[in-house]
Amino acid sequence: MSKIKVAVSQFVNAVIGGMMIGIGGCIFLSCDNKYIGAALFSLGLFAIIQFGYGLYTGKIGYVPLRKISYLSECLFTLLGNALGTFIDAILLQQTRIFFAISEKASASVETKISDSLLSSFVLAIFCGILMFTAVENARMSNSNGGHVEKVIGTILCIMVFILCGFNHCIADMFYIFLSGTFTQSAAYLGIVIIGNSVGGMLFPLLKKLTDKPFEKQ
Repeated sequence: MSKIKVAVSQFVNAVIGGMMIGIGGCIFLSCDNKYIGAALFSLGLFAIIQFGYGLYTGKIGYVPLRKISYLSECLFTLLGNALGTFIDAILLQQTRIFFAISEKASASVETKISDSLLSSFVLAIFCGILMFTAVENARMSNSNGGHVEKVIGTILCIMVFILCGFNHCIADMFYIFLSGTFTQSAAYLGIVIIGNSVGGMLFPLLKKLTDKPFEKQ
């Protein structure tokens, strides 16, 4: 496959991945019960894992385990994810549910951007850790046929990050686009992207100091 076809494939998968996270965010905003909403949000990550879509927070943790050129794929995926969440937000603006979910999205974004940058960064690190955990668990489960473990691991990681209030840059992009607050949220979003990246790479880097590091991909 040519480099152009590979790039197009990666970008399209990233757009779909962003759209799936947006759908997960829509589910969460539509639920009055936060526990049910957190569980259903996991549909987004499960679909990404199951069908091989692209997600920045699922890829960035593998940077320490791959060649440096892999970083460009991660950044390309980030752009595709952003476009996917933007598409979701634009489409949902045309629907009857927009007012209700956009109000909740605005409240969520207001809480996040009112937080200190240090707090936002630390909360993003924890989310990055959980996203790497979910994706690596799925990879290991696929290799040994542990399909139940893959599903449970995905749901648990998503529920924990949402219920703890950790920051996920792609989910936050969806909320920001939905609430129309991109300009006000730019600094916050940049910090969260960095925090998710640090969190995603943290355990792979630390495991290199142990007798059982993660396998190179």
